[in-house]
Amino acid sequence: MIRFILQRILWTAVVLLILSLITFGLMHAVPGGPFSREKALPQQTIDILNQKYHLDDPLWKQYLNYLYDVLIPRINDKPATSLIDSYLINIKLWDKTYFRWMNFGPSYHSRSRTVNDIIREQLPVSFQLGVLAIVMALIIGMPLGVIAALKQNTVWDYLGMSMAIFGVSVPVIAMGPILVWIFGVALKWLPPSGWGAKPPYLLFFIPRDLSWAFWKHAIMPVVALGLVNSAIIARLTRASLLQVIREDYIRTARAKGLTERVVVSRHALRNALIPVVTVLGPMFAAIVTGTFVAETIFGIPGLGRYFISSITNRDYPVIMGTTLLYGMLLLLANLVVDISYAWLDPRIRYD
Repeated sequence: MIRFILQRILWTAVVLLILSLITFGLMHAVPGGPFSREKALPQQTIDILNQKYHLDDPLWKQYLNYLYDVLIPRINDKPATSLIDSYLINIKLWDKTYFRWMNFGPSYHSRSRTVNDIIREQLPVSFQLGVLAIVMALIIGMPLGVIAALKQNTVWDYLGMSMAIFGVSVPVIAMGPILVWIFGVALKWLPPSGWGAKPPYLLFFIPRDLSWAFWKHAIMPVVALGLVNSAIIARLTRASLLQVIREDYIRTARAKGLTERVVVSRHALRNALIPVVTVLGPMFAAIVTGTFVAETIFGIPGLGRYFISSITNRDYPVIMGTTLLYGMLLLLANLVVDISYAWLDPRIRYD
């Protein structure tokens, strides 16, 4: 298992390197530049900005300098003195000595902030929303799928799958405005926009204050995201469990006199969760790094909105930083999924 994990970590580094190269090439292949405006800036100003951010260097040199800033850690005794000298990981080792790693550079659009500042401030918000949405999707989706499979072709099966089809058919872009209009505008029970959690956070993303001030902002976006994903989980759980309960070892377990609850919980459901866990990996990475539609509808200051705006603004460092961050979370989530296979199915071995 340890050898497998080390191999996957090495492959993760290779994939991220390829991803950075592709993203860098596509960014510079698009016509225009980060300082292109509808009202054009004077050429002298553009030349000064390009020189300041080293955009007048050859592309291969820009790419290598970026990799050097991101990959190579520093240990020094001087605090960061400028936006260009800012690092995402900044750990004090001992008196006046710091370990610094991952400098994603300054943002071209937000001149007073770096990409590291944007990630530190906006990623916890997206993480909070994503974790709550995944938890809600599991709480609703898995019981619906199990009940629908065990009560196949009954009213419970039809009711559960009707709810699942409704969740798939009504995406966040449709459900979000409906929730805002009903509960935020018409009834005025909940605030139509904003996010209640304020930094600093516990363990990076857990809010210090979990009072009603936090939950009243979180309910509508969590419901909008959670219902859509719960529908996917419910359908997968039902289909997988229907296949597993027809296996020979399930009939053997029943023939031994085990109760239906034990047969389902200990034997059937564990193997039926493999397809569900497979989907949870990319689903988790996609949600926690920021869902642009939900954050835009509910006015949530998450990372997804900054990622989309960075593309329209050609903010190269933000594009690179958020793309690599999403890629890293996706690869780590898939690694956790692969490791969980061995726990769910004892026949799977990675040695």
